[in-house]
Amino acid sequence: MKSLGIVRQIDVLGRIVLPIEMRKRLDLSAGDGVEMIVEHDKIVLKKFAPACIFCGGSEDIVEFGEKKICKKCLEELKALEN
Repeated sequence: MKSLGIVRQIDVLGRIVLPIEMRKRLDLSAGDGVEMIVEHDKIVLKKFAPACIFCGGSEDIVEFGEKKICKKCLEELKALEN
């Protein structure tokens, strides 16, 4: 991935504005979740995608109580009940 080399200042409340070029590249819109991860001396930002609590997959996610689970794992759980 090409580096954009953009510098932004942190304001007094600790906020940084993400440039439009980055928001477009990651398909980020107002209200979208952004996951923040610290890796050694870097802060990594990525678009948040809910993941299954069992397998970590992010496709076909459904709510199970207050947890997120993929349909495949849900079917496997149902099969264990029988």
